Amino acid sequence: MMKLAILVTGGTFDKEYNELTGSLFFRQTHLPEMLALGRCRLALRVQRVMMKDSLDMTPADRQRILRSCLLARESKLVITHGTDTMEQTARFLAPHITNKTVVLTGAMIPFRFGSSDGLFNLGGAIAFAQTLPVGVYVAMNGRYFFWDQVTKNRERGCFVETKDRSRIGRRSGASAGSGAKKKPQVFRSQDSESRISH
Repeated sequence: MMKLAILVTGGTFDKEYNELTGSLFFRQTHLPEMLALGRCRLALRVQRVMMKDSLDMTPADRQRILRSCLLARESKLVITHGTDTMEQTARFLAPHITNKTVVLTGAMIPFRFGSSDGLFNLGGAIAFAQTLPVGVYVAMNGRYFFWDQVTKNRERGCFVETKDRSRIGRRSGASAGSGAKKKPQVFRSQDSESRISH
């Protein structure tokens, strides 16, 4: 079994630049290239769940991400995600993830632009996923944040910790729900995936 899985959902991480129209679009994930460039020596699995701008994500898309998390054999997961709604997805996942460490990360600048923060954020997320306890987190800008204590500061262009101290004590998905735990449903997955072992 692989030690860790990276679930790809799109976002700025994987956007390409169209030189003719000046628009950004998706073609294929850059994760294998980024892992090779970072000289990653960890045995891991890359699974493409979707390639989508996070502003276009629907409730059904988040259900699909959750399904991929629940079906993953690995207990440590990294999700690459658009930064605009990353915190919303983290909040959606947390009540349902009770036995895995899930770290969401992304990039402010596309990897293809050459000056992207994506490679740095990816490395940080992989490290955090291996060391943090069970729960859902966001990893950006060299820091990790609890799922319910993070927001994107659009003026500063970075993620910051929220000041709502009343949320302390609800940091993991295991403690976020109430009552008996529901048994996860089993779904068939047709998402594309690849295995990487350096």
